[in-house]
Amino acid sequence: MFEQFSRGYYLGRLYVEPRADGAAAMCRDQHERVNEQLYTTDEGVTRTDLPLVMKLGSRHFAVQGDERVPADTLAVPEDVLDSANIRNPPSLSEVFLAKADHAAQLLSVTDATSALPDSAV
Repeated sequence: MFEQFSRGYYLGRLYVEPRADGAAAMCRDQHERVNEQLYTTDEGVTRTDLPLVMKLGSRHFAVQGDERVPADTLAVPEDVLDSANIRNPPSLSEVFLAKADHAAQLLSVTDATSALPDSAV
């Protein structure tokens, strides 16, 4: 689903659609698999329910797993769709996933349940 892109990110393509409740989410099973595959350390993953940090357009945000979100889909708040210039969702889009160390830095500057500031790059 995601492949090596740069020192700080993986790159993937997901269908991006609006989400009414304000919190970004993806399929719970895929969320856990991504956590296990890409966020594993030498000590192993102790939790797979921690948020992933993704970037769409210029916005970073925490992503939780949710069984109501279809596979290969990223559900985001309307304002994220607008800022990423997503028209006519669901739309297949490039999505960046912050690598574990970069994600930890981004999450440390904000509440993990809210959108991360644009300047937190």
